[in-house]
Amino acid sequence: MKKQIFIFDTTLRDGEQVPGCQLNTVEKIEVAQALEELGVDIIEAGFPISSPGDLQSVQEISKVVKQPVITALARAVKKDIDAAHESLMFAKRKRIHTFISSSDIHIIHQFKSTREKILEQGVESVKYAKKFAQDVEFSAMDAGRTENEFLAKFIEATIKAGATTVNIPDTTGYCLPDEFGEKIKYLFDHVKGIENVIVSAHCHNDLGMATANTISAVQNGARQIEVTINGVGERAGNTSLEEAVMILKTRKDLHSQTTINTRKIYPTSRLISRLMRMPVAANKAIVGRNAFAHSSGIHQNGVLKERFTYEIINPSEVGAPQSSFRLTARSGRSGLQHHLQKLGYNFSQETLQKIYDKFLALADNKKRITKNDLHKLISSI
Repeated sequence: MKKQIFIFDTTLRDGEQVPGCQLNTVEKIEVAQALEELGVDIIEAGFPISSPGDLQSVQEISKVVKQPVITALARAVKKDIDAAHESLMFAKRKRIHTFISSSDIHIIHQFKSTREKILEQGVESVKYAKKFAQDVEFSAMDAGRTENEFLAKFIEATIKAGATTVNIPDTTGYCLPDEFGEKIKYLFDHVKGIENVIVSAHCHNDLGMATANTISAVQNGARQIEVTINGVGERAGNTSLEEAVMILKTRKDLHSQTTINTRKIYPTSRLISRLMRMPVAANKAIVGRNAFAHSSGIHQNGVLKERFTYEIINPSEVGAPQSSFRLTARSGRSGLQHHLQKLGYNFSQETLQKIYDKFLALADNKKRITKNDLHKLISSI
């Protein structure tokens, strides 16, 4: 039986923290509606205390989005929780998400406090949020660098206080995948009542391991993953929704599933890229323009014979354009013949070899071969 993994999208909150990528209310509504069509379970719509505009945006999103749970972020401070409550007044399904740091490095250097005081503040914030919403998520910020025994104590206390989801963030992207997975397992083994709540993972990509850490969390019992479209987010970004979702779909041995309509992934990616004015890297997994492009002759030959030889995902599964064969100096005869046939040409193997020899000479001096180049090559034979 497959485990249902809940998709918590924070593109509109953590993703919008990228410098220069702020969205206005109209744009945020457009994104929220696209996320609803994509099939995400929870939309973190903003951080209401941060500005009047953000509070208003969460309210407006709450008016138009019907299916996903709408979440507002709040520090473990009453005025933050009050703002979150106000922002969610129109939400059909609402969640207050409150957080405070749990690592010693944060407690000592940022908060100038003690473990005992921080734990008490976290517990009180959950109790206070519970007055306004039955669905309350608690995040132990920098859990990735928090000593496991104290983290377990903290999480257990917030569950007892009423948290329905407990989030374990690798806030600085510090953990290794096996380490992060072991942390999740430790919590399941040592926290009373954890079987009655949803355990979530929120990973950052500072060392390029956000997606790997997220999947490791799922393998060790997490049932919610916190992600963004295109992996946008603070510093090096967050776990990429498209990567995590397609790993769960492609790797059947993970026995997990999501509600995501994967055919909407590519168009949603392009929407976020356009609105945030943040280009998607050509080599970005799943949604980059080269994700389904082949230039190596060996790869082109294999894909022409059987797609699965070098493509573990069909582009149509994510709504991307069909596979493309780029003609370069690394391309082989199979790739060249494929392009010639698309232009309506069929040649004997002897003639094809002559064209191929001329093609290689041209390709060594030109990065990209066009249709016009091929017509000129043929006319020269």
